[in-house]
Amino acid sequence: MLPELKKKIESKQARLAVIGLGYVGLPVACMFARAGFDVLGVELRPARVEQINAGVSPIEGDEPGLADLLAEVAAGGKLRATSDYAQLGDCDVVLIDVETPVDDQHTPRYQALRSALGSLAPVLKVGALVIVESTIAPGTMLKVVCPLLEQGSGRQLNQGFYLGNCPERVMPGKLLANLSTLSRVVGGGSPETAAVMAALYAHIVKADLDPADWITAELVKTVENAYRDVQIAFANEVALICEALGGDVWKVRELVNKSPYRQMHLPGAGVGGHCIPKDPWLLVYGVQGQGVPLRLIPAARAVNDGMPRHMVELLVSALAEQGRGIAGARILVLGYAYLEDSDDTRNSPSTALVTRLKELGATPVIHDPYVPEYQGDLYELGRGCQAAVVMVSHRAYKGLDLAKLAQALSLPVLVDGRRVVDANYARSIGYHYRGIGQETIR
Repeated sequence: MLPELKKKIESKQARLAVIGLGYVGLPVACMFARAGFDVLGVELRPARVEQINAGVSPIEGDEPGLADLLAEVAAGGKLRATSDYAQLGDCDVVLIDVETPVDDQHTPRYQALRSALGSLAPVLKVGALVIVESTIAPGTMLKVVCPLLEQGSGRQLNQGFYLGNCPERVMPGKLLANLSTLSRVVGGGSPETAAVMAALYAHIVKADLDPADWITAELVKTVENAYRDVQIAFANEVALICEALGGDVWKVRELVNKSPYRQMHLPGAGVGGHCIPKDPWLLVYGVQGQGVPLRLIPAARAVNDGMPRHMVELLVSALAEQGRGIAGARILVLGYAYLEDSDDTRNSPSTALVTRLKELGATPVIHDPYVPEYQGDLYELGRGCQAAVVMVSHRAYKGLDLAKLAQALSLPVLVDGRRVVDANYARSIGYHYRGIGQETIR
């Protein structure tokens, strides 16, 4: 059956389905539709189904090309959305792009994945290829995905259906570009399955498609994000050292990176999104109970999770030097998304900062140009606030009129967690400025 499926994929006669039309699934569906495939998207939120079928992107923020592409493929009839799994019965390839979060104990919560598999299995076409693009803990394909499909379909792997793992590698703001230009690991349940997956993704990926098995694909994705988390944690810890010693982490980073084979990451107010705060824990979970001593990855998570609280500490200190306590203070929080020029608020460091401010009796006043509930006139929102805290390096904040903001604030306190503001200029016009990794000037 695989040779026939490969021919259908190469000729674009294969019918595709994408389960989950979020930040990953929607652009994936759009790109395969643009490549010439008939694509059916499965989405449980009725309002989102309606939007997508109308050719209107539900994803806000600066997402180059996505809105126009969706409008094009929806109008051309190449992509349509539904909430009805029964319509997947004649699909040759099914991609799964649902969320795979972890709970407060860092344990994977696969409710969405299990639900998708449970609804798909009874209607799965004989000989269909199922590809999990969601990021999962190493061992999940073998222990969770394959058994659910076998039990639900009544068929065996590599006989009644085929199964692969091709983890996504995208980030908001670059969804289409990442899908097209970044290499992918195509992990198949057999080498033949991996080859068919490579033939499929070659229609939209203009980079390497590396064949592998399930465990390798699962490891590559979780390892790459754990690596990033560890590197960011190192940069954040260096920032804390620089603050204590009177150095400037930004200058230190610049000079360190002049040496060959050094690439110190950017420090900042915290790490957010659906990937980096979660994927290291998925990697850790993969070896739970196997006696592997894990110290570095949990330590990195602790450092990065602590940065929003450190921002509050900088704020409290700056206010105290102005003779003002944090209790009862109104604090303008600039940015609520986790990433610049995006509306994605998943695991945003701003959430942790706002929670801590409320615990201390302060009133957060939130602004974000991309998150609908926090849009508005920044300077009006800042009127009467005792301080402003920059949490996200949105393009709009890089062009801040600092003098106008200073007139709105009742105290000239500014804490910058992303190096959006020029510290010397801010101080020259009267701000009491604090920044991540920068010496305190009193």
